[in-house]
Amino acid sequence: MKKIAVTGATGLIGKKLINSLIENGYEVTVFSRDIDKAKSVLPEVEDFVEWNYKNPEQWKSKLENSFAVIHLAGVNLFAKRWDQKFKKDILESRQLSTKNLVDAIKQCKNKPEIFISASGIGFYGDRNDELLNENSSSGKDFVANVCKAWEFESQELDSVNIRNVQIRTGLVLSTEDGALKQMLPAFKFFVGGPLGNGKQWSSWLHIDDIVGIYLQALENNFLSGPLNAVSPNPVRMKEFAKTLGKVLHRPSLFPVPEIILQLVVGEAAEVVTASQKVIPDKLIKSGYKFKFTKLEDALKALLK
Repeated sequence: MKKIAVTGATGLIGKKLINSLIENGYEVTVFSRDIDKAKSVLPEVEDFVEWNYKNPEQWKSKLENSFAVIHLAGVNLFAKRWDQKFKKDILESRQLSTKNLVDAIKQCKNKPEIFISASGIGFYGDRNDELLNENSSSGKDFVANVCKAWEFESQELDSVNIRNVQIRTGLVLSTEDGALKQMLPAFKFFVGGPLGNGKQWSSWLHIDDIVGIYLQALENNFLSGPLNAVSPNPVRMKEFAKTLGKVLHRPSLFPVPEIILQLVVGEAAEVVTASQKVIPDKLIKSGYKFKFTKLEDALKALLK
């Protein structure tokens, strides 16, 4: 069995991905800050390693003989209101953790063949109606700079011929966590509507597809570098809310103005209101078959 080390395993994507990896015959080692929690969330996993990204001496030997490392860990952008300390935590939990993982991998005698790191379409910044693919330039805001720093660290593995992929994830649709879960109560009480002015582009994908994309990145040897993980059909936020209302048999009449979002989540509102019309060029060319390409179908599957 090929061994895969996974960080951030107890998050929304991690839980689903690990189940799929095990079903596909991989042996998973979970790197976790809280092993007791990880064991309760992931009872099917047998191997756990205590994970403190600031102290690689504790865990770097556990990377030996791994086929791949999948790095999902990073502080939740919406865990609290942004201040300078929390913004430092957001950056460090991604950049420094990746740097230390990469350095540890380079020191392995039996190195992994593949390194897959999470990233985000926040890399592109707020781009209005511009059509964005993996070759598009980066943005200049805080989240864009975090993504650039994050991705830069994993590119260091090119020097030791380890294939590395940075998965720029869009809005993941799930009823378990994330933006969709936060929007549902308002719609169920007939006060739902678009976030911000509704004109911004939202590049989304179903939770099953993000899992499928990680497997594609793992198993397709021709994929490397940045990879947009979004459906081929982005929609404007106004259309997103209208479609969600249609599926729930509720109106979409009550927009949440940007000023209200700023009052609720502070500076993080820029993540919600940024316009990113992203297409998955490299995924399509790799032959990946999306389970859900249309927003209405994805929402119906989640909310049936």
